[in-house]
Amino acid sequence: MASLKSLLCRIEIDTASRKHSCRRNAAHTVFKGDGRLKVRDGRSWKHYCLACATQIVARDLGTLTTLQSEIAVAQQAGKQ
Repeated sequence: MASLKSLLCRIEIDTASRKHSCRRNAAHTVFKGDGRLKVRDGRSWKHYCLACATQIVARDLGTLTTLQSEIAVAQQAGKQ
């Protein structure tokens, strides 16, 4: 049996080792020692400030919740 695949890419929260700009909003600065969202993009990483990370996670959580509801409806329709 094939392994269960994840819809999520590799994501983690880490500490910035140097000052840089947020990938989503260049006006947001991530300072050395600040927490940040780290998202794998191919062989590299994209870094986001925690304010943008909160918005990204909330949006994606909403998308996954909607998908979960649609799957439940499809399962119920398949049982009938």
